[in-house]
Amino acid sequence: MKNQKSIMDYDTVALDEENNAVVIIDQTLLPGRTELISLKTAQEIWDAIYLLKVRGAPAIGVAAAMGIYVLAKEIEEANFEDFYAKFREYQEYLDSARPTAVNLSWALKRMERTALKAGREEGKTVEEVKEILHKEALAIRDEDIEVCRKIGENGLTLVKPGDGILTHCNAGQLATVKYGTATAPIYLGQERGYHFHVFADETRPLLQGARLTAYELSASGVDVTLICDNMSANVMSRGLVQAVFVGCDRVAANGDTANKIGTSVVAAVAKYYGIPVYICAPTSTIDMETPTGVEIRIEERPAAEVTEMWYRERMAPEGVKVYNPAFDVTNHELIAGIVTEYGVARAPYTESLKRIMEEKIARNG
Repeated sequence: MKNQKSIMDYDTVALDEENNAVVIIDQTLLPGRTELISLKTAQEIWDAIYLLKVRGAPAIGVAAAMGIYVLAKEIEEANFEDFYAKFREYQEYLDSARPTAVNLSWALKRMERTALKAGREEGKTVEEVKEILHKEALAIRDEDIEVCRKIGENGLTLVKPGDGILTHCNAGQLATVKYGTATAPIYLGQERGYHFHVFADETRPLLQGARLTAYELSASGVDVTLICDNMSANVMSRGLVQAVFVGCDRVAANGDTANKIGTSVVAAVAKYYGIPVYICAPTSTIDMETPTGVEIRIEERPAAEVTEMWYRERMAPEGVKVYNPAFDVTNHELIAGIVTEYGVARAPYTESLKRIMEEKIARNG
């Protein structure tokens, strides 16, 4: 019998060197079909990010870094300033795909700084700049794997074997290159015999918890139970959950976090039942220039995601008004800790997040 690959055997985001393309798993087709698609043009990369074919803040950042490299490689201008002008056009276009996930702009700005340093400060040729951008895109990918592993190690210190863990949306391997953020402690615990039991919220309206988290955890042999979003209070009240781990798309300087819609509800319910909520956030998602969650721009999605997507027939009356924010903001007072690759930040977050970012700068220059 032919061995079938698990979803965990595929790279969420990869660079096809031979064909100069970004290769992603089309996550809109999961779990029914696993299909790899190649992205070569600016429009294809933008669409993949906007339409959630690639999603999750870290994976979006990696896709953006690889994407801007793929586009830069095709720029024909030999003069650096002409090359850079075209590079900036691509950068601004890709950055417009999704406003809330800070990793998108973070990765693109990092690639821009790399190009400017090589081209303007060091006087490299355009071809040399392209190769430096190539190495930087791969470095961002490799760093994502290491960052997620460290988040897993730090998160694992917050729970004990046999604990019940609830998670919302998908902050798993499908949202990163490997391990995930919120699932990193779960995967490391699985390797070490912790025997966690995980409750995965379905996460309406796009069902990332049902289609992606439950799928990848079960494929990895994790003991996972899928629940509807409005069942979280039930499992918490019965003592089945000892911790909540979720990812996020942006962390404000005061510790407010933007994550998939419904996260703030989970956090409020968990607070009532005395269950700690941990936000798993690579430092690339920490935005010290955004003072509080009030200033985070929340993306609004098409009404069809609520009224008809995933249904054979439309399930809401024609013409009904729909409000469909993609994210909500969880107040820092509901958060027990923010788990980063440099440790766990605790309240007051204005101080602990600042220390973590200072440590990052000190280590990386």
